[in-house]
Formats: sequence, C-alpha cells, structure tokens
Amino acid sequence: MMTASTVVGHSGHIDIHGGTMVRKVLFVAFVLSLIVSAAAQSAPSAPTVVQSADLKKVVPDSYFFRGLSATTQLRNSSAIHYPDDFYVIVGLVDTSGYSSDVKAKYNGFFITEKKLSFDGGGTLAPGEYGMGYTPEGKFHILDVAGNELLVSEIKVDDKLARPQPLKIVMDGATAKLYLGKKYVTFTAQ
Repeated sequence: MMTASTVVGHSGHIDIHGGTMVRKVLFVAFVLSLIVSAAAQSAPSAPTVVQSADLKKVVPDSYFFRGLSATTQLRNSSAIHYPDDFYVIVGLVDTSGYSSDVKAKYNGFFITEKKLSFDGGGTLAPGEYGMGYTPEGKFHILDVAGNELLVSEIKVDDKLARPQPLKIVMDGATAKLYLGKKYVTFTAQ
C-alpha cells in the first residue's frame, strides 16, 4: 500500500519524501562507521605511556595511606593505558606528615586496574596501593594500612643518561618503572 507521499518513479524505484531510501541507509551506515571508528581510537592498540598533558585526567590530587592524605606530585607521576581501556597509574607523594618508619618504605602510590606480574614472580591484583623502595635494593607494594603485599628486586640502569624521579618506559608488553636509575619490571596478565 502506498501513502500519499510515496511516489513510484519512472525507473521503478520507490522515492520516499523526495529522497531515496538508499541515500538514507548510506547516511546511517556512514554515521555508525564514524561512531565505531571513534570508539576504536580511544583505546590504544598496544600498551602506551600516557602523555604528560593527559596525566591530570587520571592522576589523583591526593592519595590516602596510613591514616593521612598526601598531595600527589603530578610532575613525578606516570601511567600506562592498555588496549582494553584499563590503566596502571603511579606517582610520588609528599610524605612530610608521615613517621620515619612509614617513609622508610613508602614514597608513592600505585593504582592498577589490571592484574600484574612482577619480575621475580610476584603478582598484584587490581587495586590501590602504596609503593616505595629501600636502600637494600627492594621495591615494596603495601596496602593502605602499610602491610607489605609484594617485594621485588630492584635493578639499576647505570647507562641511563638523565634519570628522573619517576617514569615508565614500555618495552613491548613489559613496563619498566624507573625511580631514578633504579627500576622494576612488570607485565599485565
């Protein structure tokens, strides 16, 4: 049944409201392809280090650990963005209000949305943690109460020309978390 606004043209094609049905279907397909393309571009195809300008979107302003909220240091923070749109976010904090025994192992935060495997066999579940290293060459992950959850050996990169207080370098799927010339490696599972 044809309505008053439907016209059958000389070529036998149905013309609805002055435009062809094919044109409307193509327009909808084009819009959908743009949406899918934009969604695919938001997450990287491989783990990538988040650029400095974008860190403020994921790094918290302060971090709670052992009864205090410490100001985070955005300039000494880094993050990894994974293809599944999850993050690992690390950074140093101002530890001036903490006791010396807490400062001995804690100098930053470590947030992961992925399960991680550290070099040396330790694994870390998704969560929010404290982190730090000791002069004995150990890297520590602590729960927010200060209990030790993971200890990993620190390696030293004496060839690193310009060490920074904190940075992450990706080597394929393996991340190197540098604290100066000291670093630990981990991979997402």
